[in-house]
Amino acid sequence: VQLQASGGGLVQAGGSLRLSCKASGMNFAIAGMDWYRQAPGKERELVATIASGGSANYADSVEGRFTISRDNGRRTLYLQMSSLNADDTAVYYCKTRVWNNDYWGQGTLVTVSS
Repeated sequence: VQLQASGGGLVQAGGSLRLSCKASGMNFAIAGMDWYRQAPGKERELVATIASGGSANYADSVEGRFTISRDNGRRTLYLQMSSLNADDTAVYYCKTRVWNNDYWGQGTLVTVSS
């Protein structure tokens, strides 16, 4: 299983960014997928999850601002982020679980300037 995250960068407060996570070596269509983030000096936290059927859940801190989605044909997970603020600055990771093993992408850095 390999997960390749991309799309991070520098964005001004109030701006938007879309992250992508390309999966390989797994049956993407039946896998639940997650986005996590880790801010400097803080623990990694769950941001959003999406089930194989498309139902999604969000952390309170991003509810209404972030949207998780998936394109099974492209084997790709997305995180659309809007109304970004300085607290969203972090390395963002995609993650999945296959046969009770967790697999993580390499992380993509999002920096929000105020």
